[in-house]
Amino acid sequence: MYNKEQNRFGFLYFLITAFLIINFFTRVGLMVVDIQNVDLNIITLLKMFLVGFMYDCITIFYYFSPLVIYLLVIPNKIYNTKFHNIILYVIAISIFFSMIFTSISEYFFWEEFGKRFNFIAVDYLVYTQEVIRNIQESYPLPQILSGIAIASLFIIFIFRKRFIITSDNTTFAYRLKFVAIFISIMILFFNIFDKQVYSKISNNIYNNELAKNGPYAFFSAFRHNELAYKEFYKTLDDKVVFTNLKKLENFDDNTPKVFTSKNKKTKKNIILIMVESLSAKFMGVYGNTDHITPYLDKLTQQSLFFDNLYATGTRTVRGMEAVTLSVPPTPGRSIIKRPKNGTMDSVGKILAKEGYDNKFIYAGHGYFDNMNNFFSNNKFNIVDRLDFEDNQITFSNVWGVCDGDLLNKVISEADKSYQNKKPFFSFVMTTSNHRPYTYPNGKIDIPSHTGRNGAVKYTDYAIGNFIEKSKTKPWFKDTVFVIIADHNGGSAGKMSLPVYRYKIPLIVYAPYFIKPQKVSKVSSQMDTMPTILSLLGFNYKAKFYGNDILSDNFVQRAFIGNYQKLGYLKDNKLYFLTPDKKVHKMNIDSLKLNSVKYTKEKPTLQEIKNIITYYQSASIIYKNSK
Repeated sequence: MYNKEQNRFGFLYFLITAFLIINFFTRVGLMVVDIQNVDLNIITLLKMFLVGFMYDCITIFYYFSPLVIYLLVIPNKIYNTKFHNIILYVIAISIFFSMIFTSISEYFFWEEFGKRFNFIAVDYLVYTQEVIRNIQESYPLPQILSGIAIASLFIIFIFRKRFIITSDNTTFAYRLKFVAIFISIMILFFNIFDKQVYSKISNNIYNNELAKNGPYAFFSAFRHNELAYKEFYKTLDDKVVFTNLKKLENFDDNTPKVFTSKNKKTKKNIILIMVESLSAKFMGVYGNTDHITPYLDKLTQQSLFFDNLYATGTRTVRGMEAVTLSVPPTPGRSIIKRPKNGTMDSVGKILAKEGYDNKFIYAGHGYFDNMNNFFSNNKFNIVDRLDFEDNQITFSNVWGVCDGDLLNKVISEADKSYQNKKPFFSFVMTTSNHRPYTYPNGKIDIPSHTGRNGAVKYTDYAIGNFIEKSKTKPWFKDTVFVIIADHNGGSAGKMSLPVYRYKIPLIVYAPYFIKPQKVSKVSSQMDTMPTILSLLGFNYKAKFYGNDILSDNFVQRAFIGNYQKLGYLKDNKLYFLTPDKKVHKMNIDSLKLNSVKYTKEKPTLQEIKNIITYYQSASIIYKNSK
């Protein structure tokens, strides 16, 4: 027998209560941060907090299972010593520190992505050095950690009498029974509540995210960061899919698409600059009034400018995947981060066969997000942070050298290819328009580290300086400059797949080769290289979903996604698949630079067949690639 007042599990109950309180106020705090985007309907809010409390309770069993095991095995003789009291203080302080740190981390993650922890957070955990340094450069980390430590110490001091037991008298049999029940409930929850489906309480994505628990969402993402299409999405018979794909895109699982160009073949150099987070909303040509892209706005008037083009996803690797592989965004992780990332048709392989000197030029360390591995497997030579000499670097942060230094390196690499008398394709990835938004002072009229507007304007300055320098080079007249964003500058939104957030610019500049023109066809990031290759007069075969936007036969459509939801934009309608095997259709009633309004409609059988065809076939083609 035991006295309830002398039960060591009172220590656990105290921490569980604190866990529930902290998570409640975390949910409230995140709601307040985006209160203008949250559905404040009483019923919706009630659902949000009840479901959130349920997930908080479920998380308890995962979060405290190590402590429960510890409380099981420590004998009473050790537990009741003064020395062990000190250990309990250390444990309690550590757990409080962890809980408060997680809550504050959720705030910063929410500020960046508008979501609870997902497998972006899992990916970031893998790249600890970059992420920790990014946090250090973005936030006053010593002050934050010190504040958390002081708060933890203060709370433990105030409530110390609630958990320090001086004479625990529980038997091992009692403790074993308690732990067995605890672990059994945890296993039960693991099998019933594993996929967070109950967090879908409304049509407002913010409310759905707030109904989750951050740590639980993190570990769920860790387990499910890759989605098997046929397991989670609505499917058709494979033969039906590929028969329909042949009608839609002129290729199937066995026969690649034949691309022919009416233009005369010319092996112009290509410098493709993929700009970090360059949303359409940042540019004056789309209506922004902050005047932060003066050079790019001017350049659009001298270029082939595609002003109605959409990114396929919300991460850099999605943009790279779309441009190099010309595929829609399959569910889960980008192909760049998966096995067999060099087994599909790619623009790198096509240009390598044509004798091009392909280079992936990156400001940071290309092992991040598996980029070096992907580009190496697709016939690119790698030029990353390790290839910059000290005298080539004037400024750098955690993500790499500044865009000015990066683009100077692009010029020197172009010089090398030109001297070797080889046409070149340089795939360049910038980083300055990324938190912590730091760059060399004195280049623009916005001080470094003051926000995204400054980072965008600095990148605009760096690109302008780069093109003006390039004009002095002998290879300039024979070079096509392609400027495109990797993705939008923010993925949060009130609803699933907010179309306006996916709009990005595509600028093709070659004053001695291409006449200026604005093209407003609805098009996709994956159409980029088929359009460029057609301009250069290349004929080739590939299982590309992209097409030449300039062709008279081009069918206007775009593909957008966010890891789980797979979207298809066509004829002012948004269709999308969800991992509950459902197909959705929304009419776009109003689409502006910073907003969109939808009305739900019922998709026809043919519309269902078409969107399934695209995404199911893309998943199969990747899976079967060799």
